[in-house]
Amino acid sequence: MFHKPFSTSLVILLVTISSVAGVGLRGEPEVVKTSLELLPMNIGNFQGRDDSLPAAVNGALNADKQIYRHYRSDRGEQVDLYIGYYGTAKGGRTGHNPFGCLPGSGWGIIDSYPVRLTPKRYNNGVDVNYVLARRGDAYFSALFWYQSAGDKVLATGIEQNIQRFVDRLMKNRNDGAFVRVSVVSAEEQIYEAKSLGMAFASETLDLLPDYWPVEE
Repeated sequence: MFHKPFSTSLVILLVTISSVAGVGLRGEPEVVKTSLELLPMNIGNFQGRDDSLPAAVNGALNADKQIYRHYRSDRGEQVDLYIGYYGTAKGGRTGHNPFGCLPGSGWGIIDSYPVRLTPKRYNNGVDVNYVLARRGDAYFSALFWYQSAGDKVLATGIEQNIQRFVDRLMKNRNDGAFVRVSVVSAEEQIYEAKSLGMAFASETLDLLPDYWPVEE
């Protein structure tokens, strides 16, 4: 005789197998329009300019679309923005993150912890990651997160994997992006750099869903 817990588990297993098989039969969508390059050059009182990463770095990141910009305010403050977008065909995410890339570039990580941002678009705020690193006399303050489904903000790769699975199941799409906002400063300006990064990251979060790439 089947026990109820076993029967329930069997039903869940069969439904999962059927769902995965159904997803496989639908085919894989392709990126037909990126739109990220249209992200405004003017954000708040900052004016941006495009830059490019070294070819070796681009090859390692292997994104479908990358945005790397330096935004400078009328007071001379600079914020760097990086967005790496990965379509469904590439699994929706990068295998790289600051905890591996910063030490590889000579930065020693000093501290890291989650912080909550309160962009206008998100009534309850969103959690992102803050990391502080040092190289010589320079300090690197960065906020980074993963983004899926246009407006889903996720602090960890695990959260993004879950979101991507749900989106692939429900929408046949599991694209995503890695987003980083960073400020380089002297030691005595670390607090100001973090505050500046948080404000700019909030502005970016308000804008990014409107420029999310299109897949078909």
